[in-house]
Parts: sequence; structure tokens; C-alpha cells
Amino acid sequence: MGLKSQTAEIAASIVVLPARIVEPVMTGLQKVLGIRRMPWVFLLPNLLAVLLFSLLPVVVNVFYSFTGSDRLYPSERPFVGTGNYATLFDCRNYLDASSCASDLFWRAVGNSLVFVPVQVICMIGVALLAAVCLNREIKGRGFFRAVFFFPVMLSPVVVALTWQWILQRNGALNGILTAIGIEPVNWLVFPNTAFFWSVFVTVWAHMGFYTIILLAGLQSIPKDVYEAAKMDSATNWRVFTRITLPLLKPVLLVVFVLCVIRSVQTFDELYVLTGGGPGSATMLIVQYIYEVGFAVQPRNFGLAAAASILLGIVLLIFTALQLRLSRNSQNG
Repeated sequence: MGLKSQTAEIAASIVVLPARIVEPVMTGLQKVLGIRRMPWVFLLPNLLAVLLFSLLPVVVNVFYSFTGSDRLYPSERPFVGTGNYATLFDCRNYLDASSCASDLFWRAVGNSLVFVPVQVICMIGVALLAAVCLNREIKGRGFFRAVFFFPVMLSPVVVALTWQWILQRNGALNGILTAIGIEPVNWLVFPNTAFFWSVFVTVWAHMGFYTIILLAGLQSIPKDVYEAAKMDSATNWRVFTRITLPLLKPVLLVVFVLCVIRSVQTFDELYVLTGGGPGSATMLIVQYIYEVGFAVQPRNFGLAAAASILLGIVLLIFTALQLRLSRNSQNG
């Protein structure tokens, strides 16, 4: 007991020592600033981190969008005003990407306008179905929940390389097809099949995250409501449409906003899986920004920055509209 008590005293003294060292400093600050301003002292490190790693890069990005040349240092970049934005919007026909000065940008925009709705609908639909199934009393429920969430923990590059190995001409999927007498298919060579597998792989990789959120929302619904519906002999479909979905609406809105933002920002999986190809069939906006700003020569930081600013503005407007509509529906 003596040894244990001594060890506990030593550990306590080690813990208390830093507090005793900091105490005079904090006491002095409190006397100078006052008790009401002390919370800012504790918030200051986090505010500095946000300023340095979040707000400052945005400011620099805005500056780069109004400058030209392939030089990296701001002092070496000439001011071009809205020239980069004018280049992006220089089109004779916005429905025909080949008529635009930045044709790849508009091809990426067109791909995103198709990819994002399709992926979001599939993602939310599959995640909601999985959440409803995992919310039931089934055997091995904990195991299946872990299985659905497992792809989320994998690196996007690992996910893409795994599916690339499965989908290549000599891959696992074609091996299965050959075994049952079906000709192998070049899944990632043709635009339609490459687009399909791009949606499939991204849904497979991220649906577990949204499933967990929806599952938490389902578990927060009072069981008394379902018991009352059961006493009224309500069908499963009626319970789902009249009880589950309305009560799950706030959670679905959060999932929808997060899913759209994540879908628009998709880059890792598609870049490794298809490289934006074949051609530019699966190139999205973020990959266009990467290609223009870092991959091709000469690097056009200004054009990439302008495209990223436009993307950020669109996301901000979309999120604000969604939150406004949600607030109006709740008040109504």
C-alpha cells in the first residue's frame, strides 16, 4: 500500500505541476483582461489555427484567381482582374463544350451535373435501405453494421485500386464472367460503363458513413409511435411513408447536404480508377482544378483558383438554399 500511495502522490504532483506553473500567468491575464474576456484566451489557439489553415488559404486563393502566369510566389504574379473568370465563361454555346475556350471545364461541369444527382440519389437510397434493415432485430446485427462501415475506413486510393483490379480486363469480375461462358468486358474503356462504375464505387465506398447517421436518426424515433401504428394495423409501407420518413426528415436533410458536398468534391477514387477517362467522360470539376493547376504544363494557378472559387460559391448558395427551405418547412 505504501508503494502504491507514493506512486499516486508522484503522479498527482506531475499532473498538478503544469497547472501551478500556468496559474500565475492566467491569474495575471484575468486581472488585466477581466473575467468576461478570459474565454477568448482559451479560444485564441483554435482561432489562430482556423485563421492560418482555413481562412488564409481562401484569401490567397481569391488573390490567385485575379492574377496570371505560372509563377508560384504572389509577388511574381501579374494582376489580370477578371480575366481568368472571363476565360472560363468564354463560350459561344454553353451546351456545347467544344465551343468554349476552356472546353475541359465545361465538360467537367456537364459530367458533374449528371454525376452528382445520380450519385446522391443512389447514395441516399442505398444508405436509407441499409439503415432500415440494420435497425431491425436481426441476427448478427452488430457484425453487419461493422461490415457496412468498413469501406469508409479505407483510403480512397486503396478503394480505387481494389476496384480497378476487379474491373480490369484480366480482373476478378471478368474472370467470373469467363467462367460462366460470358465474354470479358472492358469496363473502364467505354464512357457509359466507366461512368456507371464510377458511381457504383463511390457509393460503395461512402454509403456506410451516411448509413450510420440515418441509423442514429431511426433509433431516435420513439417506439411508442410504431406500437400505436401496429395497433391500428398499419402496413409496413404506410408506417415507413407516414411515420419514419417525416420524423427522419431533419436527418435526411443533413445527409443530403453532406452527400451533395462530398459528391461535388469527388476526386480521389475517380482519379485513380479512371483518370477522368475514357477521354474526359468521368472528369469532374475538382479533377479539372487539379489538372489545370498542377498536372499540365504550363501550370495555370489563376484559372484553377477561379474554378475553385466558382465551385465554392455554388456550394455555399446550394447549402444556404437547402437550409432556408428546411427552416421554412419547419416553421410552416
